[in-house]
Amino acid sequence: MTVHPDITQVDAVAAELLGEARTHDARRAARTLVTGTAQRATLIALADGAELAEHDSPPAATLYVVMGRVRLHTHDQSWTLEGGQLVRIPPQRHGLTALADSAVLLTVALH
Repeated sequence: MTVHPDITQVDAVAAELLGEARTHDARRAARTLVTGTAQRATLIALADGAELAEHDSPPAATLYVVMGRVRLHTHDQSWTLEGGQLVRIPPQRHGLTALADSAVLLTVALH
């Protein structure tokens, strides 16, 4: 079988990025896996306790938890997500906290 050149082994990249995240002061690491004119998919590794501070939402986005457990939160709501779960990013400002060593795949519509 021939492997398509754009195929990425997400689990392997997640493990690599998590190793990097554990050594960075911010306790996170990321790599864009797919990019184009209309969308972008970025794998983000977060060591236990790492946070992405509240930020504005893109026009449309989803978050897939590859491994671990995270808390997605807005000013007045929060959701605990575990490996294998997929959620639409809320339209309001939001943040993300790793409740364990975690990797998430963020897919964003660029327009």
